[in-house]
Amino acid sequence: MDVLADRILVADGAMGTMLQAADLTLDDFDGREGCNEILNVTRPDVVRGVHDAYLAAGADCVETNTFGANLANLAEYDIPHRTVSCPRV
Repeated sequence: MDVLADRILVADGAMGTMLQAADLTLDDFDGREGCNEILNVTRPDVVRGVHDAYLAAGADCVETNTFGANLANLAEYDIPHRTVSCPRV
């Protein structure tokens, strides 16, 4: 069944805002203050907690905090090697 034919789906909200509200330390960011993307590796429990909160509030779908997971942004944190280039199809 195509759920979109029956109703509007509700997506999650501001991941960054929710992460900023968490009680995180510089160690949680692996010394890379402001690099929310690193939390997927260092504190997946916090990322999962944000997802759980949105799902509990009624969201149908959630996205993770990969907004800045790109070569240029991660280069600012000296971790550009953590990206993988995908060939164009």
